[in-house]
Amino acid sequence: MARRPADATSPAHLSALEWLIERLPPVARTLDVGSGTGRSTAATLVAAGHSVLGIDVSPVMVELAARQVPGAEFRCDDIRELPLDADSFDGVCVFFSLLQMTRAEQSALMRRLTRALRPGGHLVLATVPADVEDVEVVFMGRRVLATSFAEDALTDMLESAGLTILSRHDTTFTPAHPDAGPEPHLFVHCRRDGTPGN
Repeated sequence: MARRPADATSPAHLSALEWLIERLPPVARTLDVGSGTGRSTAATLVAAGHSVLGIDVSPVMVELAARQVPGAEFRCDDIRELPLDADSFDGVCVFFSLLQMTRAEQSALMRRLTRALRPGGHLVLATVPADVEDVEVVFMGRRVLATSFAEDALTDMLESAGLTILSRHDTTFTPAHPDAGPEPHLFVHCRRDGTPGN
């Protein structure tokens, strides 16, 4: 399990963004979890006329994103601890930003993100579907521990969080690093149903 540079974007990533943008209301309020450099998630959403709040734990990434995507708002914070108002976003993007959290943290965060979505709002998530916990991987030149769910367990986790899965897309990505092999990527398109605050 290796990661591409934070500003590289695969066709599947762009397709997931297009899927979300087609379902957003005009001038939607969106949340980019693990916003990195701002490219291309925040940049694409801003270009489509939407407001974006990007959250990342890295001050370097937040500073870079603020320069690259001045039309968005970026905060250096831990999404696991950041207060999120209920029913406050029309769309949420979670692209490969869960992998350094425990399974319990991922599940708790997805419940909070679902609650932060307005009823009828949409969420797109991308991850590496694998039944692994605390596996050492190289991310942007440093070794980190990664945890993920197998695809069926991920589906169960998202549905338990209160999301309706509308579609899934499996693809294979091969990082540019010479030691990296191909890895599966899963993009999941979801909607929050229900009534406000539930």
